[in-house]
Amino acid sequence: MHLVDSHCHIDGPEYDDDRAEVIARAREAGVTTMLNVGTGDPHSGAFERAVALTAQAEGIYAAIGVHPHDAKLYDDDAEARLVNLARQNARVIAWGEIGLDYHYDHSPREVQQEVFRRQLRTARELKLPVVIHSREANDDTIEIIREELTGYQRAGVLHCFGGTLAMALEAIDLGFFISFAGNLTFKKAEDLRDVALRLPLSRLLVETDCPYLTPVPFRGKRNEPARVVETAQCLADLQSRSLDEIANSTSHNFEELFGVKAT
Repeated sequence: MHLVDSHCHIDGPEYDDDRAEVIARAREAGVTTMLNVGTGDPHSGAFERAVALTAQAEGIYAAIGVHPHDAKLYDDDAEARLVNLARQNARVIAWGEIGLDYHYDHSPREVQQEVFRRQLRTARELKLPVVIHSREANDDTIEIIREELTGYQRAGVLHCFGGTLAMALEAIDLGFFISFAGNLTFKKAEDLRDVALRLPLSRLLVETDCPYLTPVPFRGKRNEPARVVETAQCLADLQSRSLDEIANSTSHNFEELFGVKAT
């Protein structure tokens, strides 16, 4: 069995003491490929750190892009640094995570929207798929994607999906994939599981978003890529499929979206 953790943050300080062991446990669990997503102040070196991790082990790729929380920090210098990183590193395979977060509003909404659009245009220029973060911003997220990416063949993924069935289907119509994280396993996530049940497996990915959203039965502990197995098993149970079928399909989908081999 080969699984892909399509969204993790293992370059962060939460893993400084045992990162090699975390990667080894992922391999033992059958997680052969990971997309490490850089986040943080774009002027702090956070994205350089995320990219550097890809050289430490096979099967680790990077996504870079400014999270909506940090949209207020995005400027010409940040964009230039990120574009340079993307152009110089073949293991940067996506732009993200970018998008809108109306739950916390750490950056003003109008700034989030402006920076989201700007980064979508940059990703399109670089011919990179995008990794989208959307929280309590369903309508605006879809509207902006439709306006900026209609006809764009690389499209992207709505990561850690928590929206409605209608939103998911609209995104799929625009060429996007939908990724589910550990919150799919949560006791009160009946509505989310109903969405996952109704979506075509050909458009689904699985992820941890670690160190966050640790799945059942490990809630309360730090999350790590090995635990994407729990989300994949939950999805398998929902769709009355085998774990191997979910692993094979989501790995194939990852390869199709990002253009790399899931080893």
